Amino acid sequence: MKFFLLILWFFCGSGFCLNTNPIQKLDISKIRKDMLRAITSAKVTDSLYSNLQTINKKPALVIAHFGALEALKAKNSWNPYNKFRYLNLSGKTVQQAVNASPNDMEIRFVRFSIQTNLPHFLGLAKDLDADKNQILHQLKQKNYGLADTLFVQNIIKFMIDSKQCSPQEITFLHQQAKNLK
Repeated sequence: MKFFLLILWFFCGSGFCLNTNPIQKLDISKIRKDMLRAITSAKVTDSLYSNLQTINKKPALVIAHFGALEALKAKNSWNPYNKFRYLNLSGKTVQQAVNASPNDMEIRFVRFSIQTNLPHFLGLAKDLDADKNQILHQLKQKNYGLADTLFVQNIIKFMIDSKQCSPQEITFLHQQAKNLK
């Protein structure tokens, strides 16, 4: 019995027991708010990146946001090598999230918003149409996942402003926005 308790103490003391890190209790609405702040603050980007990096077995939605943070780290970097490295990491990370949950509207939106903001000459915005179509499909089905009404309205506004939608799709998006009120 003493040996068992000694082993248990060793594993708990070295971090193999329950992780008490507060970020482990995921609050997706807080992550969303922090992501909005990270867009304009390299300090918030780095802080949130470090916090999300510590999470073991990240859910697909958190993986997508982590990929968006990698894209923001690319944006904030002055070193061209780091810019390109973080952009490539971002693409792989967000693709991992899409593969894990291909019908999740928010994950598709994260990738859509990243690729919409990439310079065209990089050739990295290859999923815009697929993501746009999946987002429109999920809106039509009213399958919002974990997104609340305000977040869905913001997705719709971003889609309209992105200049990636046809006039018919914009009409559909305006109708969806009206139905949410």
